[in-house]
Amino acid sequence: MIKVNVSLRPIVSKINLPTVLKTTILPGDSIERLFIATQVGEIFYIMNGVTRTFLDIRPRIIKLGDSELGVSGGGYDERGLLGLAFHPEFYYNGLFYLHYSVAGTQGPGALSEPFKPDPCDPRTLYLRWINRETQYDHIDTVEEWNLQSNGHPQKRRTLLNLRRPFFNHNGVNSLTFSPETGKLVLTTGDGGSGYDPFNLSQDDMEIAGKIIEIDVGKNTLINNPPVVTRFNELPVPIQETLTVIAKGVRNIPGISYQKFYNQYVKYAGNVGQDLVESIFSFIHNKPIPVTQLVQASIMKFESDQEGFINFGWRGWEGAFPTSFIKVCTTNPTLDEKTIAYYNEAIKTSVRRLQPLTSYFHKDPRPDKFGGTALTGVQAYMGNGIPDLMGSVVFTDLARKEESQTPVRGGLAYTRVRTDGKLNDFSVIKTDYNFGSQSAYYVSLGTNLDQTRLFLGVYSSMIVTDLNQGTVFEIVP
Repeated sequence: MIKVNVSLRPIVSKINLPTVLKTTILPGDSIERLFIATQVGEIFYIMNGVTRTFLDIRPRIIKLGDSELGVSGGGYDERGLLGLAFHPEFYYNGLFYLHYSVAGTQGPGALSEPFKPDPCDPRTLYLRWINRETQYDHIDTVEEWNLQSNGHPQKRRTLLNLRRPFFNHNGVNSLTFSPETGKLVLTTGDGGSGYDPFNLSQDDMEIAGKIIEIDVGKNTLINNPPVVTRFNELPVPIQETLTVIAKGVRNIPGISYQKFYNQYVKYAGNVGQDLVESIFSFIHNKPIPVTQLVQASIMKFESDQEGFINFGWRGWEGAFPTSFIKVCTTNPTLDEKTIAYYNEAIKTSVRRLQPLTSYFHKDPRPDKFGGTALTGVQAYMGNGIPDLMGSVVFTDLARKEESQTPVRGGLAYTRVRTDGKLNDFSVIKTDYNFGSQSAYYVSLGTNLDQTRLFLGVYSSMIVTDLNQGTVFEIVP
């Protein structure tokens, strides 16, 4: 694949951790404005080079950085303001949608200690999430808001209230509108911890680990739905607004649509566990109405899942059976990999979608990088960077390279092959000098016609380290 070099042009700096970057046209305006949502609960937009506040919901956001099971101790967090989407008719109706973790909902978590499967101990392979009303981490909400004629946003209704077992894997950049169906798309992670302890992602009744479409045009007349974890706990009018596109999701940094002729290629990344990060693509799929899934569950038969997308998690991590790594101290290249869920890998082996491309946490090839976590996937249709036109661009949080201090994120691209086979990826080189500061690549965004790309960078992984973010435009 062609080697691509780009520049990074700073747009705004000294902001909080940017989770969503997208553009829209405000009612009465004529130009697309860049909107930036931060994890702590602010939404800004850029007008004439000035950063203006669109909405500040920080008081509604759970207290970040004090999770019981924080991956690297205090301060690391995956909750907060996770999704922002503007209705396709936003210019006329002022409707937009938010997904965030709700203030005051902190619970003790679903397990008292970090989870790791043990193939010699069947109890670890068949855990169940019990006592859900008391053993959970927090509650996420999906809301519909309206930009009023006086320019002030106001909440209209709540679409979903979701109880989450752990602090992590809640999705990020989790809301978008499908240009294909006109519905709101919600990407939910598997609920967190690691290795999906309760196998929520493969269970058709579990809301966790799915890509869901919400028909926001249907009014359920339920303005404050119950807090749930399973589809069959939802009132029927809400079930009737939902369809499921995909399952087997670990954690998704958004979904991107790319129009080719009269059809759309869908791209979705799945964040990996220990081995590999994966980007999936599909064109044809058959969403299953939630009412149909619930009916099949009641009748105890398997619903027709022809055309239903399955990313394969937790049995598969991208193209590989999910493994955990026993470190070989004398020689890291000989680390022992053990298949975590052999039976599940077999069960889902033919039902799962193969990834379009994968990249590894350790990669000895000189022209690649070892990754940490996928943070963004966006189709690019612009001709400003000709070698990228028609490709899908992705970002990784932090490249794992022995010599790399301070930290730098990763930027790369791949393409759909005409024969449908797996493709490799190519690193995109940037010329920006971050100096002595770390540069974690935390988000990737695009404008409405996918001709511009925006990159969110943060100099810390601690969510309580404030105002350390910069948003760049990726330019030739």
